[in-house]
Amino acid sequence: MSRPACLALATISLLVISNAAAHAQALAPSTLRLTGPEQETKTGAVQVITKEPAKAITKKPALVNAKEKSPERKTKKETVQAITKKPEPVFAMEKRSESIRPITHYSYRTPEGKKESAPVITHYYPKQIVYPFAKVDRHIDGKLMQAATIAQERAHAHSRSMCWHYVKEALLASGVIDSRPKSELAKDAAQDLVSNYGFKKLSMSDPFAAPVGSVLVYGANRAAGHVEIRTREGFVSDFNSKTPSHRPLLGVYAKL
Repeated sequence: MSRPACLALATISLLVISNAAAHAQALAPSTLRLTGPEQETKTGAVQVITKEPAKAITKKPALVNAKEKSPERKTKKETVQAITKKPEPVFAMEKRSESIRPITHYSYRTPEGKKESAPVITHYYPKQIVYPFAKVDRHIDGKLMQAATIAQERAHAHSRSMCWHYVKEALLASGVIDSRPKSELAKDAAQDLVSNYGFKKLSMSDPFAAPVGSVLVYGANRAAGHVEIRTREGFVSDFNSKTPSHRPLLGVYAKL
């Protein structure tokens, strides 16, 4: 083949190729899509997953934690309150249990054969016994009340079997008598005071009715007896007592 013929053939080939390229460019879309519709759908789903849950995690849970307490935190707080709560006193619990305790009854039959029952008492709370205060009698010598005060100051908690000795000392210290009585036994104090010191027997047989400062003399068959002075709240000799002697009372004596 001659050289001019080869050159003409190459020129025609280039024109054909350029026309084909121009035609292909005209038919091609303006933007090139490298992925198919299926892959685009997946990409959209990925965007939804990565965007919307991110908002829910960063915003909504934050509001919930800021306004409302979680059940777990409430449970912990209630547990702490239950532990730190002050326990109920034991005596209150016992009192409550006693109040609901049923009353037991004892059943028995009478001689006539009748069946009866009575409540069983399990607790006994005695009432406090209040003794009457002694009255002040203005008709008796005021030094007797002073003798009662002196005897209280010198008395002991328990008896020392020296009642008449302590009463003598109190009467002498108060000035109601000017010498010491010579009788030894307490039951002889009444006769000694009446005969030698001007005492009178008062018209009363109840020791609690004796006025403050009066001298109470008690007898005994085979013992020395007892003597004591009435105070406002009780009786005193060599010891203080709320109650009078259990011995038989011979009389209540005072100097008028």
